[in-house]
Amino acid sequence: MTSEAAGGPVGRQEFTAGTAGASLREACAAAGVDASGAELLRLGSNAVYRLPSAPVIVRIARDVDAAEDMQRAVAVARWLASQDFPATRILPRIEQPLTAAGRVVTFWESAQEREEYATVAELADLLKRLHWLDEPETLHLSYFDPVGKLWSSLRAMRGVAPEDAAFLEQRVVRLAKEYERLDFVLPFGMIHGDANVGNVLRHRDGQAILIDLDGFTLAPREWDLILTAIYYDRFGWHTRTEYEGFVHHYGFDVMNWPGYSVLADVRELMMVLWMGQQVADSAKSAAEFGRRVETLRTDGSRKEWSPF
Repeated sequence: MTSEAAGGPVGRQEFTAGTAGASLREACAAAGVDASGAELLRLGSNAVYRLPSAPVIVRIARDVDAAEDMQRAVAVARWLASQDFPATRILPRIEQPLTAAGRVVTFWESAQEREEYATVAELADLLKRLHWLDEPETLHLSYFDPVGKLWSSLRAMRGVAPEDAAFLEQRVVRLAKEYERLDFVLPFGMIHGDANVGNVLRHRDGQAILIDLDGFTLAPREWDLILTAIYYDRFGWHTRTEYEGFVHHYGFDVMNWPGYSVLADVRELMMVLWMGQQVADSAKSAAEFGRRVETLRTDGSRKEWSPF
């Protein structure tokens, strides 16, 4: 990493409210936006702030190498706007993305003054509409490589016990082989990449909109259905009625597909490996990581997992 911050390379700097706040203030100053009174909405893959001085959301990427992903997110947002697709809109008149205190920052129009999630049925409607669109080559979307993502996430873990890392590596090896044998039935094309009800907000005009556009990629469409399925089937975060509504609105039940269990295992492992990257920075994340790994070891209930 070439960017530096007080205390060492920014790539090794903890991603906390304090370090994210430094990026926020520097980015807002560069963009000519008032950062006073900023409210931290969440701290995960991104730090997300709402600015009370204007209807603006600021997203700061945890990954210091996220410039390419954020550039794609900005391009996707502008293209979706040109298609009149219900999605978060990039804030105009600001050159984006920009880098502040070593982290990549983007500015978005706020959906409304408070965070209100839409329904899983509305998520299904948005995905069905999204999957009908033909993406332009100018977006330069990459092909999703889930096996490569598993390996890179495994290597990115820090502070994980050697026996846990070895166990997870064995699971990656097994699932990589099983994934390569999958026979997908839905068309290959553009997907959101992290499609779940947490990425569908209610706009102030009442419409449901997609947010978090940096995961757009090209892949079998089953990938955009798997999270809602496991949130219902494995984690109990959705009710049966909610999931049935999702299936009815989209028109396909991924749980009836023979490859469901393998895809669910792969997606679930991605969630565990992502948590493993936070172990060194957060006692809460470390505890959750330990809970998830033990569940995988014993094939226990996932209903004790906490959403992050």
